[in-house]
Amino acid sequence: MDGSAVSVSHLERDPVASRPTEVVERKGLGHPDSICDGIAEAVSRRLSRYYLEEFGHILHHNTDSVQLVAGTTEPAFGGGEIVDPIYVLISGRATTTVDGEDVPVDDLAVDAARDYVDATFDDLHADAVEFDPRIGETSADLQALFDEQEGPRANDTSIGVGYAPLSATERIVRGLEPAIREEIPAVGEDVKVLGWRTDDELRLTVAAAVVSRSVATLEDYVDVVAQVEDLATRYASDRTERAVHVDVNAADDVDTETVYLTETGLSAEMGDDGNVGRGNRVNGLITPHRSMSLEATAGKNPVSHVGKLYNIVATNAAERINRELDAAYTGVKLLSQIGAPVTDPQAIDVETTARDDDELRRLVAAELEDLDELTHDIVAGDVQLF
Repeated sequence: MDGSAVSVSHLERDPVASRPTEVVERKGLGHPDSICDGIAEAVSRRLSRYYLEEFGHILHHNTDSVQLVAGTTEPAFGGGEIVDPIYVLISGRATTTVDGEDVPVDDLAVDAARDYVDATFDDLHADAVEFDPRIGETSADLQALFDEQEGPRANDTSIGVGYAPLSATERIVRGLEPAIREEIPAVGEDVKVLGWRTDDELRLTVAAAVVSRSVATLEDYVDVVAQVEDLATRYASDRTERAVHVDVNAADDVDTETVYLTETGLSAEMGDDGNVGRGNRVNGLITPHRSMSLEATAGKNPVSHVGKLYNIVATNAAERINRELDAAYTGVKLLSQIGAPVTDPQAIDVETTARDDDELRRLVAAELEDLDELTHDIVAGDVQLF
């Protein structure tokens, strides 16, 4: 890493902590955008493992163009029916032939997508999703960036952004979504949480898809919503001294029985489409008061695509600086240049409450030098991406 490319700004505190208001969102595991992220990354991991097993190294691919078109259902208390399946287009680019040997890219992609859906969504049956693989041959120019003996080169000019630690509001919003899914069985995997923090109050709006077979009557549904509200209130109140106010399924009209009732626990079953990269950043949140990259991380190859790697490295570096230098806040931005070594960003910008500039430069460099290990962890599925 070129030390001259590093700029450091010193802060007195976390800039969000001094703001009178803060907005934080998490799209849950079953949100249509998150479904696309999960499928895209599952396909990338499956291709990476195949390339490693068959050819000894990961070959170029980017499968970050998954799109979802909602299906049609007729939900009813006690259980309704699925009319039309969810449609998932799996597109992108991959190395499809090696020395005349065909790589079964489409088959691998569909198998990976089905396995991900089966393992992740309890009420989404195999026949409720139609997968359409349309992955084309990768660019020869980008493939060449994998072939350099001196190591992979960046296959894009891109920005990676990360910060640490999370604010109290961010921790509450990120942790509440899985808590609701895990503790209230009648709620499906599609849970979205949006938090608005002021100086004195934290207001949480929760959208929780209720599974029809789990509620026999409207009264049962209302009870589930009350359970979500109670859990969210307790969860947040235990983690903040601010007054907590919670709204659950705010669009419901109980009088007309127009409520968030689903067959699959997913809004994707009817009327809500999705795309890769339109949801959470690598820390699992959408944070408009923070610097963010608009790069989609899921599905990009884990070797040379800086749109994936640099967002993770920036986050890891910020966390490491806070941990080892006792910083109250650190933000890291990495800028790549296509064709340059992945380990050598064109520019690195750090803003932090830490004061040891030489040591923080060393810590950022150490994260960049560990890219091989990071790639391994990504392929193993051990790195959060959304």
